[in-house]
Amino acid sequence: MKGHRLTLDTLSSTAECAVIRVGGELDHGGERLFLDTLGSSVDSGHRYLVLDLTTLTFCDSRGLNCLFAVRWLLRRQGGELLLAAVGRRVTYLLEQTGSTDVIATYRTVREALAHVPEPLRASWPPGTVPGVTRPPSP
Repeated sequence: MKGHRLTLDTLSSTAECAVIRVGGELDHGGERLFLDTLGSSVDSGHRYLVLDLTTLTFCDSRGLNCLFAVRWLLRRQGGELLLAAVGRRVTYLLEQTGSTDVIATYRTVREALAHVPEPLRASWPPGTVPGVTRPPSP
């Protein structure tokens, strides 16, 4: 989905877990799209959301409030918000606001998914079957 300067793309999902790439700018202009899209994802049964921030270029205090709102919603459902591939700017924002102890951050999507209960985990990379390893290529 695209709106303002924010993009949201579901990369992989199961009934209770989704990996969503957040790109562009998470600020006032993208706030409604972000909250509506992720709120719909939670309403559809996703209790674990891994946000891949690889292509997120900007996040301000409004964006941070959006992350906290989604985290709160997921926690009420017994789930969790996990941030993956967090860039320097977002890391700085989280550190300056003391949010690193509240919102879980991981270097990669794979690391974030390792913290989702295995039977609920979305496949990564997309298109693979969770828990099944492929034989090495010749």
